[in-house]
Amino acid sequence: MTRETTSFVYVTYIRSTPQKVFEAIIKPDVAKRYWGHENVSEWMPGSKWEHIRANDERTVELVGNVVEISPPT
Repeated sequence: MTRETTSFVYVTYIRSTPQKVFEAIIKPDVAKRYWGHENVSEWMPGSKWEHIRANDERTVELVGNVVEISPPT
């Protein structure tokens, strides 16, 4: 018996420039305005990435590693 899986693709359209979207991801002060969290990393392949609550507790919500990064040109 095979198990069936379902996948979803979500698309979001953002009215902005690629540079501003990139900054919203990599700059903690900008990300904080949108998500109430900061994305903290050295932003180099292999470096650690943390999604941290921007409050006094500074709770780390998500952790990952940067696989690839290419600023928009």
